[in-house]
Amino acid sequence: MRPADPRSTADGDTTGDRADGAASAAAQQDWTWVLERRCPDCGLDAGTVPADELGNRVREVLPRWAPVLQRPDVAHRPAAETWSALEYACHVRDMFRVIVGRLQMVLAEEDPVFPNWDQDAAAAAGRYAEADPEQVTTELTQAGLALAAALDGVGPDERDRPGRRSDGAAFTATTLGQYALHELVHHTWDVRG
Repeated sequence: MRPADPRSTADGDTTGDRADGAASAAAQQDWTWVLERRCPDCGLDAGTVPADELGNRVREVLPRWAPVLQRPDVAHRPAAETWSALEYACHVRDMFRVIVGRLQMVLAEEDPVFPNWDQDAAAAAGRYAEADPEQVTTELTQAGLALAAALDGVGPDERDRPGRRSDGAAFTATTLGQYALHELVHHTWDVRG
């Protein structure tokens, strides 16, 4: 199970509810509020970032992860209930992949309901705590660049295309990108990147 970090966006779904219907306390929080107001922790006001700037903003933040993943203590948890920088990096990498898939759905389907993403299960199955930091650096960068390219590819007439999580939270192609950008910026802040 993902440790609850009060400083993190720890939403149980960057992305949706847990597949088994259960959720940790952090997973039960609705983090979509970051689309409506400035985050008091990382300072990003994601909802004000224009759609045509999202890809570039992702590309601007990505390089901050390489030095984080080179730290000697990258796999050390600062507290039992807080992920290590390595675990956060794996989560961000996988979140990028999930958001790209959701963007593809929004652009191809009429108001799709996104498949759930159980990030606790992803962390366990992906053995985040045991990952190779060098490999994660490469994969995180590739996944982030893929997200940036996907965001760049959303045309002005596609930005308001809708999609929903199974919990009913509504997104558009633009707000998916804004949400993903907040996850990136916030978790970079979490690891002091």
